[in-house]
Amino acid sequence: MALALLSSASGAAPEALAAKSGTTIEWPSYGGDYTEQRYSRLDAINTATVGRLGLEWALDLPNETGLVATPLLIGGTLYFTGKFSVVYAVNARTGRIDWTYDPKAREVLTKSHKRMTINWNPSRGVAYWQHRVYVAVADGRLIALSDKDGKELWSTQTFDPTTARIITGAPLAFNGKVLIGFGGGDLGPVRGYVTAYDARTGKRVWRFYTVPGNPADGFENAAMRKAAATWTGEWWKFGGGGAVWNSMTYDPEFNRVYIGTGNGVPWNQSVRSPGGGDNLFVASIVALDADSGRYAWHYQETPGDDWDYDATVDMVLADIAIDGKSRKVLLQASKNGFFYVIDRSTGKLISAEPFVPTTWAKRVDFNTGRPVEEPHARANGAQAAVIRPSSNGAHSWPPMSYNPDTGLVYIPAIDLDQYYSARGVDLTTWMQKPFTEWLGYSDVIGRDDIPQAPQAGGAESGSDNVFGNDSAAWLQARDPRSNTTIWRVKQPGLWSGGTLTTRGGLVFIGQANGAFVAYDAKTGKELWIFNAERPISAPPISYAIDGLQYVSVLVGWGGTPGNEGALGDPAVRMNYRDGGRRLLTFAIGGRATLQNSPSNPIEPIDVAGFVPDPAKVARGERIFDVTCNLCHGTDARSGGGAPDLRGSTLASDPNTLRQIVLGGTLELRGMPQYTDFSQDDVDSLYHYIRFRARQDLKHTDRSPASQ
Repeated sequence: MALALLSSASGAAPEALAAKSGTTIEWPSYGGDYTEQRYSRLDAINTATVGRLGLEWALDLPNETGLVATPLLIGGTLYFTGKFSVVYAVNARTGRIDWTYDPKAREVLTKSHKRMTINWNPSRGVAYWQHRVYVAVADGRLIALSDKDGKELWSTQTFDPTTARIITGAPLAFNGKVLIGFGGGDLGPVRGYVTAYDARTGKRVWRFYTVPGNPADGFENAAMRKAAATWTGEWWKFGGGGAVWNSMTYDPEFNRVYIGTGNGVPWNQSVRSPGGGDNLFVASIVALDADSGRYAWHYQETPGDDWDYDATVDMVLADIAIDGKSRKVLLQASKNGFFYVIDRSTGKLISAEPFVPTTWAKRVDFNTGRPVEEPHARANGAQAAVIRPSSNGAHSWPPMSYNPDTGLVYIPAIDLDQYYSARGVDLTTWMQKPFTEWLGYSDVIGRDDIPQAPQAGGAESGSDNVFGNDSAAWLQARDPRSNTTIWRVKQPGLWSGGTLTTRGGLVFIGQANGAFVAYDAKTGKELWIFNAERPISAPPISYAIDGLQYVSVLVGWGGTPGNEGALGDPAVRMNYRDGGRRLLTFAIGGRATLQNSPSNPIEPIDVAGFVPDPAKVARGERIFDVTCNLCHGTDARSGGGAPDLRGSTLASDPNTLRQIVLGGTLELRGMPQYTDFSQDDVDSLYHYIRFRARQDLKHTDRSPASQ
């Protein structure tokens, strides 16, 4: 069955999405269709009927932790990924698994002696083309599967698996090609690129590098020669960055693909490009010819990026009327806090306005298209900075959606700040320092000395909450025609799931407190809520089978900070061994109920008689912040993607902790082996974890040390 996708960004009748199955209206690609609008043209579920929406069926996924994928619906089957890029094919009528495919990513990475780096296990989904399902694996393999039985048809290696690179994003399939990039720009030397492969054979068709390599080796094309003029120093020794780890959009009207590129490597520009410069094409949207990969145009959102402001969040294509004239536009709510409306035929800026408070730039100059930076936005030498938005972004990978009926975009927005310090960074010895995170900063998390730094972002002085009291997550409705916010609704915690909007006048979003909610797309009024019992970061989809409209969403936090602050309510914060990870499907009149979700409350362990060494605690905190926190949680408070070490019996014994960290005894369960750590490093980690456990027990008066 061939995929039926939209041929116009301006939309089409529902029949254009239907395959030959008659009354099946599909969700055949990551964003629903090539526009990436995440808009369903179905309206049986609407503002009048959504109150009767109920659970049709639930599929428990007990072996999963974080679930972040967008399911695809093709011919009555739902295809999606779990952790370690395991692929599921599920009967959408019954909720039963037809087949699964495990690429054995853990085994491959272990055999290659490659560290299984932070945040590598979430997978945001698959692509589909003519009876083939495509999955990209963390170790760099791109694999084609038969949609009938999950049999492997071909596999190709897209990068050297011994490097710091990873893949967490979904591939993009179009016109007999499959496009994939990779991530890892926070983990080591990375030079970004995207590659197009033949969808039938896996043979490489073209590749486009996003930053220039060593000039002594020559340049691949004129675009790389042009980009090299915007770099200084010996940037190629660091890779340069520009990884394409998430957003890729195909535009059939111009036969182009648009890619969003990542941060520079390392983050600190004074390290990677000491003489400054724009550092093309990091933090940019780049348009390429879909057949050849040839450069067409670019728009750089954050020249000389210094704050991890990737341009990798989703890009939406639409035809909208601006000043009475229809424009073919590309829309992006960027990590850097500005909402961009770009003419996608030329790459020229139409408008750019902040959608959350921004303290790194005053505005974007319309004449030049460049941001007007604040004087103290960059942390250099003795000057630290508190910047808004944080490196998590004003909008991260959870996708926004666009409704052509209301003309509004629905953004899961984030309002946080972050502390940056380059104090003590010696540019001549920086690469030899232990625990180098390839950031080029001595601190990017937040410390008790924040009051001595310029308070541009209003962080709470001296607080354990590095984000500040005024931090929040929002569902924001924005009008791209005027580039203004129409309404916004505060969300629980500091992060939300992706959004779905429908012809029925609804916006669906999953929340950090375990709620799945539908809002009125015009007003933001809450119309329906379902308790999913576990936090949701995945985006929902809607489709029709046998004439009945469904909404499906994966439940189980992942791909985002899993700490107490991000999740908000500790009562719904997942434990690593909890149940409740599921695929939920809803329909009007659905009457199914959730079975009880097993819950194992996290109880910090206090080792009686143990006396933490303050120096080791401080050093262990630094190691933890650099290496462990994205999986095991800020302040060692895990959100469920990895064990909470405060309550882990394994982490409560120093010898066992050494065997795990240095010896790799849990590699096949997803815990990396850290061969570059010393015994002292692990000892410092132990002191920090035990300190955190005792501090948290003191707050509840359950610690022997507090009695």
